[in-house]
Amino acid sequence: MSSLQISLAIIGGLVLAGVVVYNAWITRKSAPRTVQENDRTPAAAPVTEPMLYAADESAGAGAAATDRIEPVLDGPPPAVRGEMETEDARHDPVLSAVPDAPEGVRSWHQGAAPSTETAAPVSDGPRAPVQVTLQQVVHPPEKRPSLDALIDVIAPLQLEGLVSGEALLAAMPATRRVGSKPFAVEAIREDGQDWEAPRPGHRYRSLQAGVQLANRAGALNDIEFSEFVVKTQAYADAVGAAPDFPDMRAEVARARELDAFASAHDAQLGFTLRARRVAWSPGYVAQQAAKQGFVAGALPGRMVLPGSQSGQAPVLSLSFDPQAAMAEDPEQSALRELSLSLEVTHVPRSEQPFVRMRAAAAALADGMDGVVTDDAGQPLSADTMDRIGADLETLYDALDSRDLSAGSPQARRLFS
Repeated sequence: MSSLQISLAIIGGLVLAGVVVYNAWITRKSAPRTVQENDRTPAAAPVTEPMLYAADESAGAGAAATDRIEPVLDGPPPAVRGEMETEDARHDPVLSAVPDAPEGVRSWHQGAAPSTETAAPVSDGPRAPVQVTLQQVVHPPEKRPSLDALIDVIAPLQLEGLVSGEALLAAMPATRRVGSKPFAVEAIREDGQDWEAPRPGHRYRSLQAGVQLANRAGALNDIEFSEFVVKTQAYADAVGAAPDFPDMRAEVARARELDAFASAHDAQLGFTLRARRVAWSPGYVAQQAAKQGFVAGALPGRMVLPGSQSGQAPVLSLSFDPQAAMAEDPEQSALRELSLSLEVTHVPRSEQPFVRMRAAAAALADGMDGVVTDDAGQPLSADTMDRIGADLETLYDALDSRDLSAGSPQARRLFS
């Protein structure tokens, strides 16, 4: 074989190797970004093995660390036992919920070890007993919003005497809707003052039924009002009550006026985050969103930013293709856009939802190499964001003027 042939063979091999390397590089660059190992939450510190304490209280700390100690039946000395009880209290989920617990103990359960400079000294003597109740450990569920004359048609039902909760529940209609509007029955206990949904084991002295005037499906109309009358009358007959219905024309007119106001002040704000170059995998999106405080939602492809109060609607929602989230290998799914949305009327103004939405969108775009746009794909400038914020403040003022403040139970029911 001549030197020319050898040279051509070497050049051909180098060209072929270059093509393979180039194709591999292109494939890697076009693959969706996946979860980064160096961004994962650091693993917890390794747990050290427990040490057995010697019976001799004068044993030094150095000896205890190097010498093997035989176990004793009497347990650790009193001073060491006090330290062990303090350490156990720091990890006790029940004691951490008690308001009377030491400040150092409560701060430990909030994610940071108590400071040695501010923590109160632990006494060697016996601790005073602390009464722990179930209410201190378990948060009661949020009370269901009651009927409100502002957004409901309410018909009082006059009872002849006390009625048990079991009888009221047994007579409930099969469906709790009148057309497209929710229907509800409430009662007052014989020893109470507040309206509540009937429950077994109680007796009630007052009763009322109601239907919502308007929601996003529209205003209450004549047919729905008539259906409400029929359903309420049947329920009243079953429990031995006399209903008192308001005037239909007045209530329907009130429903139309409320629906007109709600239609003019209903706001659902959304941003779209689009990838500039490389697509994202669902795991990568979840990792980046978790850094901004988002948690997994109830549906695939949805994450939410929780509110500060229990039972409150999520402040923000982040969503992407649910098919990609449910794929057999989600890391091979490619996402080129995701949506960040705010249900303005469902989140209290005190949460500063738009400020947090704007900050989250900017942080996600910076961390994921994306751009924030509107639904049409047009990038959103800082001036546009400022105008949106000013419009939202006007909207909040209008809702407050009608006693329908954003995030209130009445607003959440009306704008649903």
